[in-house]
Parts: sequence; structure tokens; C-alpha cells
Amino acid sequence: MRVLVALALASFAFATAATGRSAQRATYANPVLDADFPDPTVIRAPDGSYYGYATQTQRHGRWINIQVARSSDLVHWRYLGDALPAKPGWASAMQDFWAPHVQRAGSRYIMYYSAKPNGSNDQRGLCLGVAAGKSPAGPFADMGHALLCGPSFVDIDPMAFDDPVTGKHWLYWGSGFQPLKVQELGPDRMSFARGSHPVELVRPNGEKGPFPVLIEGSWVIRHGRYYYLFYSGDNCCGPKANYAVMVARSRSATGPFETLEHATGRPHSVVLQKNARWIAPGHNSIVTDAAGQDWIVYHAVEVRKPREKPTDELNTRRVMLIDRITWKGGWPEVDGPSTSPQPAPVL
Repeated sequence: MRVLVALALASFAFATAATGRSAQRATYANPVLDADFPDPTVIRAPDGSYYGYATQTQRHGRWINIQVARSSDLVHWRYLGDALPAKPGWASAMQDFWAPHVQRAGSRYIMYYSAKPNGSNDQRGLCLGVAAGKSPAGPFADMGHALLCGPSFVDIDPMAFDDPVTGKHWLYWGSGFQPLKVQELGPDRMSFARGSHPVELVRPNGEKGPFPVLIEGSWVIRHGRYYYLFYSGDNCCGPKANYAVMVARSRSATGPFETLEHATGRPHSVVLQKNARWIAPGHNSIVTDAAGQDWIVYHAVEVRKPREKPTDELNTRRVMLIDRITWKGGWPEVDGPSTSPQPAPVL
């Protein structure tokens, strides 16, 4: 009997410990990647791993053009290095590589990104670049020329989307003080479809208008009967950082899109904004876990650590956070940025 009791107690202790470990695995706390990792795009690869890509940064005194990291659960990330180790020839003399988006296309992966070209001027401020690779981890090699160039920072933040209804491939981008745009991609996904033209989607309120005066960072998903366009504005960083995530929806991938503000009468279309710990949250991507739950992945600045180095500008250390999206009345809601342990994504 004593032996049986001892075995039962041992089994209970083991089960309790296992449950404790399981509970630890089942929660997370922001940030999930506590390093400068701006404008994050996260995709899920066929092997089940998640890959995250981000704007350039400096690590150990060396520039990383396009950052890449990998995770099995969206919570624990392993930094892999530079997904674009060789600068494109058209931007070889510059160090300005922003906001990558990666999409699987058959047996290869296509990366879209923003970069400042050699000899940039008022009419050629930033361009959209396209690169390809055989692995989601990279390396990616640029196709040899810019896809599109424009003044100032109008042509930035590309996001590719495969329409599950029509089968068409779309590229969203923009916009500075201009509207967000979309245009159909050709079969190679590295050029625009012949005869296609950009379509304007959501407009900011103008340089002197109320929030937002600039918008950027498009991300599109289809949920239910609608296409949802997530976007961010105003200033991402610096002393006047005032970033937030907004949303609009449409029955078509090319609009017209109705903003949350106009559809509901709310004072704005914001679904994710600053709190006491996190400021300037935005430039998001969205992934879905094994339980069908949607997660918003984004960057934000922690109030107590706004710089990577003392010499950096204020509010430029943008780390990666995640939070769950819930859907109510046909619109997404985000209870974040979260500041305490939360239930983790389901594997």
C-alpha cells in the first residue's frame, strides 16, 4: 500500500509539474522580439515555421539590410541575420532599406521592399524593389532594377496579396501624404500586369488636417465576406511619434474601401493605439494560428527604452509585439498593446 501511495504521489507531482510547464508554454508576454525590428512582416512557411522580416538596422556595428528571424510559435524567435546581404546595383551606394514583405510563389519566395536609389532626388526619392530566393530564410537577390520610383516617400511599404476569390495577384503600397494604392501583378509577380493601372484606396486627411495626416503600411486579408485593409499613421518614430493602426473594409480587393470611422460614426478608424507602456504601435502584419485565431504582429516603442543607443533619435527602437484579433460586428478589435501575460497562439 505504501508503495502504491508513493507512486500515486509521484505521478501527481509529475502531472502537476507537466501542467505547470504546459501553462508556461501557453502564455506569452510582449515584446516577443526585444530588439530593433521595425515594420515586421510575418509569414508561415510550409515547414510550419514562422518567418519574420524587418527594416534595416545595425547589429554589432554592422548594417543589416533586411532582417530575418524564425519562430515555431510566434513567441520565441531566433535571429537569422540578413535576408538581402547584397545590395541591389540600383541602390548600391545607399543605406535605406525599408519595410519588406515576403510571399511564397510556387517553389520560390518573392520579397518586395522599399529602398532609396543611387542619385536620389526630389522626383526619385524612394523606390519599390523586388528580390527572389529559394528559401524563406534567404538569401534574396534583387531582380536588377526598381519596380517603381516616385517623389519623397510616396512609393513605400509594399504588400503582396493573392485574392482567394479571383486568383489575381495584387500589390498594395504607399503613401506618405498620398493615398494608399493597389495594382495587379503579372504572372511572374515581379512586374505589374500588362495594361493594369494603380487604383487609389484610402486617403489621409492631408498635411494640415486632423489625424491621420499621413498613412502607410498596408496589410490586406479576406475575412468572411469582406476584404480588410489595415494601415498605419501618423509619424512612426522620432520626437513626434504618433503611430496607430487603422482599418477599412470592402467587398472587393480593389475597393472602394469604407473606413471604420465612416461605417460606424466613430471619431477615427483606430483599432490599435498607444498606452502607458507602449507608444507608436503599428505597421502590422496578420497571421492565423492552428486554431484559426488571427494575430496582429507589429512594432512599438517601449517608453522606458526608446533608443537602441544613447546617440539614437528618440523613439526609434521599435521592437516586435503580437496580440490577438477578435471580430465583432464585422470589424476587428485588438485589446493591446498588451502589458501582461496573455494566452499564446495555438500550435
